[in-house]
Amino acid sequence: MLEYAKIILPKVSFSKDLFRKELNKCINWVEPDQIGELYTWCNANFKNKYPDVLAEAFGDIAA
Repeated sequence: MLEYAKIILPKVSFSKDLFRKELNKCINWVEPDQIGELYTWCNANFKNKYPDVLAEAFGDIAA
């Protein structure tokens, strides 16, 4: 599912709300041991565009 997330998230990144929705789905779908890799990949690709969405989505996981 991690590879699926890497395909879908760039395609929906034009819309903040859609990106948030799909990112939350992806977080729930990926294996627990892949969350860190998803986090790293999202930060590398979307940190400048949606830092607030990433902080919100991964905030509960990092805590």
